[in-house]
Amino acid sequence: MTQVLTRAQVEQTAATIAAMQEPSGAIPWTPGEHTDVWNHLESAMALMVGGEREAAERAFAWAVSTQRPDGSWPMKIVAGEVEDHSGETNMSAYVAVATWHHWLTARDEGFVRRMWPTVRRALDFVVSLQLPFGGVAWSQEWHDGAPARVNEQALLAGSSSIYHSLRAGVALAELVDEPQVEWELAGGRLGHALREHRDLFLDKSTFSMDWYYPVLGGAVRGPAAHALLAERWDTFVEPGLGIRCVSTNPWVTGAETCELVLALDAIGDRERALRLLADMQHLRTDEGSYWTGYVWPDEVHWPVEQTTYTAAAVILAVDALADGTPGADIMRGTTLAPDFAEIGLRCGCLPCLPEDGSVGDRVAGGPRRTT
Repeated sequence: MTQVLTRAQVEQTAATIAAMQEPSGAIPWTPGEHTDVWNHLESAMALMVGGEREAAERAFAWAVSTQRPDGSWPMKIVAGEVEDHSGETNMSAYVAVATWHHWLTARDEGFVRRMWPTVRRALDFVVSLQLPFGGVAWSQEWHDGAPARVNEQALLAGSSSIYHSLRAGVALAELVDEPQVEWELAGGRLGHALREHRDLFLDKSTFSMDWYYPVLGGAVRGPAAHALLAERWDTFVEPGLGIRCVSTNPWVTGAETCELVLALDAIGDRERALRLLADMQHLRTDEGSYWTGYVWPDEVHWPVEQTTYTAAAVILAVDALADGTPGADIMRGTTLAPDFAEIGLRCGCLPCLPEDGSVGDRVAGGPRRTT
């Protein structure tokens, strides 16, 4: 098996995403539901892969127009009205990944330069909420139209996605010749936390995203990545169906399955990636859209909706495995900035200190070195 969907089927699925796009350019989860900027931008990436560039760029324009002065976006927008004002860090950071993906697929430097101020504000916002141990605070609440209390807990999946975004952001900074040293320092601390301090993140271990996202985001690779995915494979993977969203529920979801496909592809495990991508195709409709998930004891789709983010995850997974476009590498990350050096660590744990007790720096995954 070398191909799960044909190019025509990918384009058909991209068309279902475009059909759900609102006149403003917003791409909600499904018609009438809310839009959040992370899933919105993932859909824009899928539209680029599926040959819907005009719709994709309307989605980018919506992101530019709805960004707030502090660099964040409201967590939920429904038909143009803000339903949840809080700014989630990993959602805001993802604009860097989407912009880099656009660059890979279109090689349009003018587009990148138009997006650059939006990317810079977003990642400055995210980096400003990094916690001492290296993780990034989940979100910032808003009150009376202004930023307020910070939720000073970090999500493992969200911070893993931020690590990916920072590598994309630094790559963009190099492209436009505006180096961002603070992003690199933050990336080094964050990568260290994702490799060495996963116990300090908020416990969401029943969710499959917390299991595979350190690999998907690129902070954990090589033998450590294979070992991490092996740890809970039997907990989450349901052969012939996909993977569970939550370990306690008999419910497989298409988006999570396709993200695991991307993680497997990123570490060279293409055989299992292809098998999982094929397994989840029972969620595909005749029109090319995708049901969100499936509860197998009851043999029912749930929720009873086809979602843009599920379709987008499928398209990106297919593209990665087929190397169908120049953006197929976006999760493997070989075009991104290199892994960050672990400089200026603030976690204070003994394993992070050099043997002589001085404050040292490390290259990710390499030996300690002192300054």
